[in-house]
Amino acid sequence: MKNKEIFERAYEKPGEAIWTHSKSPEELMKLVESQKIKPCKVLDIGCGEGFYGIYLASKGFEVLGIDISKNAIKYANENAKKAGVNIRFKVMDLKDLLELKETFDFVLEWAILHGIPFKQRKKHVENVNKLLNKNGKYLSTCFNIQDVKFTGPGKRVRIVPEGQKISSGMKMYFSTLNELKNLFEDDFKIIKNKVIEKHGAGNRSNVWNYFFMEKK
Repeated sequence: MKNKEIFERAYEKPGEAIWTHSKSPEELMKLVESQKIKPCKVLDIGCGEGFYGIYLASKGFEVLGIDISKNAIKYANENAKKAGVNIRFKVMDLKDLLELKETFDFVLEWAILHGIPFKQRKKHVENVNKLLNKNGKYLSTCFNIQDVKFTGPGKRVRIVPEGQKISSGMKMYFSTLNELKNLFEDDFKIIKNKVIEKHGAGNRSNVWNYFFMEKK
């Protein structure tokens, strides 16, 4: 099953996707509240149902959210309307980023990179760099290789088992912090990187790679 089909199934009903959270991540909110990221033009890659973009818009940011799923974008527009904020949303595969023909000051990419095959990541990072204005910021998180999700820690490529109806069949790529340093450092100045633990589905802790960066 192709990723687009998997995501359309995951977003068949609003709020059912296991990764959908109406509250923005603490790490993102800290960057905004500390003014390390000030109101600017934002691209939210893999925006899902739009909640993180809605948070940013409520703080004065101009937001464009993109997602491969038509269902997700439909719900995102509905959620933005309910919240009373103006956000642009667009159905788009992240492979087509450069078709946007515009640039941004901040790119938010939360829990997206572990869905990108290793061989495609360098091109993706280069595309993100091209979309950023001078001194533009980039926040990227993904699963660390020590996460226990699907088959246990240490395995680099994992497939969501059939028992999980929302995302079964999805292939995911788990990385070390050092692997990602090597991936990013040609195009970005790494401001902060760390391994973090956060509660995920089923109240289990997941292990994440966190990178906050600036365009070189």
